[in-house]
Amino acid sequence: MSTMNISLPEGLKSFVDEQIARRGYGTISEYVRGLIRKDQERAQLRNLLLDGGSSPSGGVADAAYFEALRSRIRHHADK
Repeated sequence: MSTMNISLPEGLKSFVDEQIARRGYGTISEYVRGLIRKDQERAQLRNLLLDGGSSPSGGVADAAYFEALRSRIRHHADK
């Protein structure tokens, strides 16, 4: 595992210490790793949304569409 050193103003350091105590993190490193993972997930979701937004339309999602989905699910559940 690699090591990184960061400098924080006292106000941010106090905030981090408070979050660690409130949220049950064992160390500052655990807290920072959690923040980085959340940011990675946010970036992945953003990319998926952008990809979906630029893809061609898949059709209308009306009542008939959802009924067809329910039928497919029921059919697979009966197997």
